[in-house]
Amino acid sequence: MNAPLVPPTMTDAAARTVNLSKVYGSGETEVKALDDVTIDFERGRFTAIMGPSGSGKSTLMHCVAGLDTITTGQIFVGDIDLGTLNERQLTRLRRDTIGFIFQAFNLIPTLDALENITLPMDLAGRSADKEWLDTIVATVGLGDRLSHRPSELSGGQQQRVAVARALASRPAIVFADEPTGNLDSRAGTEILQFMRTAVDTFGQSIVMVTHDPTAASYADRVVFLADGRIVDEIQSPTAEAVLDRLKRFGA
Repeated sequence: MNAPLVPPTMTDAAARTVNLSKVYGSGETEVKALDDVTIDFERGRFTAIMGPSGSGKSTLMHCVAGLDTITTGQIFVGDIDLGTLNERQLTRLRRDTIGFIFQAFNLIPTLDALENITLPMDLAGRSADKEWLDTIVATVGLGDRLSHRPSELSGGQQQRVAVARALASRPAIVFADEPTGNLDSRAGTEILQFMRTAVDTFGQSIVMVTHDPTAASYADRVVFLADGRIVDEIQSPTAEAVLDRLKRFGA
């Protein structure tokens, strides 16, 4: 018997799920990507999600971010139940409340770095807070590259633009899907340090999917998935502790 649905309440979670399941297909082809997942992602903290290939980690992030539909359960971003929103409201919530950083930088090639950073706000018809924008640009070290288009930037610089874009609108939560996957170790370290600074200095809430124990060690908490279920977690992780735990799950 399923647990009763939980009404929206004031919470310290930037996002949370209640009895979340996601099923693809039906009958013999049915695949349960997420199986009754209940989890809170705390405000002002950096959470990493890890697990073997096919464990459901990206599906979980995409569902919580409102990028994918769910089969049963509930998802809250702040105190908003995503299941109560129509497509237009969901689009507005993703644009105004959520920041995204992907493995592919997803920059618009015809726009310069500054235009890419402010694009979500431009689409929403809102002006950027110049003082905040200047702070973010300085934090990610892009001050002398704002007039450059993506093709004139290195991979690490392009991902810095993507990080700045995710933070510029002061979202309630940022979701990062393998943000260092296309970067060399030096550029990847810089991106992780910027994300850590966003949490420690600006109080940002970040949820990151990664397969890299070193990347996960920058988080406050690592949550492990296997077969669509949460099976373990570590607080204040080290790369060694994460690697040791992953070995138990065959990752």
